[in-house]
Amino acid sequence: MGNTLIATWRMALEGLSEAAEIRDVKEAVLHAIRNVEDNPRLHSVGYGGLPAENGEVELDAAFMDGDTLSYGAVAAVRDLKNPIMAAHYLSGLQRNNVLCGTGAFHVAVGQGMATRDNAFSLAQQKWRTALQASPDPLPLEAYDGHDTVCILGHAPGGSVCAGVSTSGLFMKKPGRIGDSPVIGSGCYADSATGAAAATGVGEDIMKGCLSWEIVRLMEQYSPQEACDRALNQHTAKLLARRGACGSISVIALNREGEWGAATNKDEFSFVVAEPGHVAEVWLAHNQHHAVTLERASESWLREWLRNLHAGCGG
Repeated sequence: MGNTLIATWRMALEGLSEAAEIRDVKEAVLHAIRNVEDNPRLHSVGYGGLPAENGEVELDAAFMDGDTLSYGAVAAVRDLKNPIMAAHYLSGLQRNNVLCGTGAFHVAVGQGMATRDNAFSLAQQKWRTALQASPDPLPLEAYDGHDTVCILGHAPGGSVCAGVSTSGLFMKKPGRIGDSPVIGSGCYADSATGAAAATGVGEDIMKGCLSWEIVRLMEQYSPQEACDRALNQHTAKLLARRGACGSISVIALNREGEWGAATNKDEFSFVVAEPGHVAEVWLAHNQHHAVTLERASESWLREWLRNLHAGCGG
């Protein structure tokens, strides 16, 4: 038997397909995330990530081992080639597990990790166009269809882990930190129960510690029901208390390898790789607060590739 992997967004398909061949589930998750971080046409993660309002690309990443509850994260870090590897390294330390900015950068470089100028021409052009359109383009929203890459892994026997990586909201304030490096919000993994991760508007995700809440609910419910319950309740609460809730999508994987996904958007794409099957793209649709899942059609996949080649992918 092999590992089960689930990832947010169509952009993870190639990396997940490669990772499905890797026996060690933690290495598989790290490999799949690095694949997205290294693709400059995917404008919400790593190389080519969309800049903050000052034009700088600042990255967040996190990794959690469900066997030991070890957790590591970096936030608002510049010029690292693969921030997920820095997060993974920090997860192995007894202290200093979450670092930001120059502190995170210097520790990573001290461990021999590669650096890179993550600015890429297509993403920089999007930034210049946004500046010309409006000097203060509020409210900020998740980059539609192409946000944080989150990957959950399950190994035979029940071990789970989680990894996330992102460049955060486009045109964010320099130094802004979203949910991705915050334990229990961007991701959470506990091999006694399962793992979960979230993508979307971090400020709203953090208000419910959504990933931790989904893992808690999986003690009683299937991954799909846990995702539905957590996201529906949280969205309703923010709408009632604040009058608004940004876009949020979630994925989950329990210790049996069963998975689920939910969204409060019209459409959310995710990728699943199960033992004995090729990695597949799925779509979650939210209509009238009810989520339905379907495999992505060939026409949907072709349209995504057209957009990617036109410089709109992510």
